[in-house]
Amino acid sequence: MVKSISKEELAALPVETFPGRIILIQSHAEAEKAAQYLSGFDKVGFDSETRPTFRKGKLNKIALIQLSTEDTCFLFRTNIIGIPDCLSDILTSDRIMKIGVSVHDDISAINGRRKMRTDDFIDLQKMVKAYGIEDASLQRIYAILFGKRITKGQRLSNWETDVLSDAQKQYAAIDAWACLRIYYELQRIKLGGNK
Repeated sequence: MVKSISKEELAALPVETFPGRIILIQSHAEAEKAAQYLSGFDKVGFDSETRPTFRKGKLNKIALIQLSTEDTCFLFRTNIIGIPDCLSDILTSDRIMKIGVSVHDDISAINGRRKMRTDDFIDLQKMVKAYGIEDASLQRIYAILFGKRITKGQRLSNWETDVLSDAQKQYAAIDAWACLRIYYELQRIKLGGNK
């Protein structure tokens, strides 16, 4: 297996797109429905977005939490609805594994909006080391495993804007979904399905 990928190799790869449903959650009623759906899964991909700040010492609160199954990604607009109990229940559930990259940063951001216990998170950055993968970013891990590139063009966009663009929604969904795909691929390799 490739252990690392160069900037040039990464740039030459085809761009990945999220093939599933993207559901925007902007009310408590929508959050309840989404949480009910997500509670039927034991693993979900996880990520979050925060509006960037370009002033030293200023931090914005988390604006979006993404939770993805293999075919559906929910985008919880926490800048609008906060972190309702139903979402908190998913994030703190010890029955549902949340899989992400650099989750410590995401958890800090979540706790900036609502303090909660966050034990059942898997950080892929720690996991990939056991497979000899030297790169730690989601984009590079994904490229090594799947030969496709996740674009990062929306990373510094305004996640608190009134209406999220299609590009923002696609970007946010891919990040959470890709984490779940990486996890399943690493499990497949571990069980002897190496390419």
